[in-house]
Amino acid sequence: MTPRRPPSLARQSGAALLMAMLTVTLVATFAAAALWQQWRAVEVESAERARVQSAWVLVGALDWARLILREDGRTAGADYLAEPWAVPLEEARLSSFLSAEKNVASDSLEGLPDAFLSGRIVDAQSKLNVLSLIEGNKPAPAAAAAFAKLFDLLGLPAGELSLLTIGVQRATAGIAPVTPAATTGAAAASATPTPTPTATASDSSETSSTAAPLMPQHVAQLVWFGLSPQTVAALEPYVTVLPVRTPLNINTASAEAIFASVPALDLASAKRLVAQRTRNHFRSLTDTSSVLRDQAGAFDSQRHSVSTNYFEVVGRLRLDKTWVEEHSLLRRDGITVTTIWRERGAGATLPAPNP
Repeated sequence: MTPRRPPSLARQSGAALLMAMLTVTLVATFAAAALWQQWRAVEVESAERARVQSAWVLVGALDWARLILREDGRTAGADYLAEPWAVPLEEARLSSFLSAEKNVASDSLEGLPDAFLSGRIVDAQSKLNVLSLIEGNKPAPAAAAAFAKLFDLLGLPAGELSLLTIGVQRATAGIAPVTPAATTGAAAASATPTPTPTATASDSSETSSTAAPLMPQHVAQLVWFGLSPQTVAALEPYVTVLPVRTPLNINTASAEAIFASVPALDLASAKRLVAQRTRNHFRSLTDTSSVLRDQAGAFDSQRHSVSTNYFEVVGRLRLDKTWVEEHSLLRRDGITVTTIWRERGAGATLPAPNP
């Protein structure tokens, strides 16, 4: 007959087994937490390394664009769409550029993820500049007529053109140094319904600066002036925002922009100009007389040109479904190319939905 174990010994065995199970559970939990922390640290480090590498690649793309524009500036003359700067860089595998270098062995590129680079340079003066709406802190009649033609062509509400003009006027008045007299005139001209507090001569400049809206850098930001997103989306192909008033380059502008910039010009004549410059670009404004014989003086040097000082550069680096894009504005004076502003964004391409 097998002797029974004392009850106290059985309870101790059960407690020891329970303690062992708790210990194993705690060890497994701590191990899983440590593994997750290590995986997270590796992922963060990989993402940061990819971000820094992408940033350096895009900086190189911007330097490439500046070099092209500088070399083009050595030959002073017209800027047109057949020049090297106007040829976009289609999406290409980045490893193909590295393998072309003599100092980079092809074996060292094996196992690297496929990265694709693309970019383009756009003539920023190929669009109507919203800053041209204001001259001397007053609405410019010629520019206002051009924007009115464009709004009518696109079927946009004319009331939003008034919002755009008033917004640009108030923004430029807030940026430029103003005197008390000029501030009073600007406030009367803008005729905004928002009441403003009475200011003395000593603080009128400060009041104007605080009351004025910010000047947008992109067309999408024109909604700050009260324009609807639908109107801004319709204007984006034909309108730009530059730091100063600029003429329209008729060698690169669209037919719609050229049509809007000349009061008596019809859209068919503007399309003929675009077709003519495709065969042979305009070296001066007088070259347009061969196309517009009945409107020899349609273009003037104050609002039109055949050359450009401002360019937009867009660089995009794609790694699988993730991409990083940089958008820059450059100003060229001769062979000197300076960066006005740079913006960078990132995102991911969503997979196509199943039908």
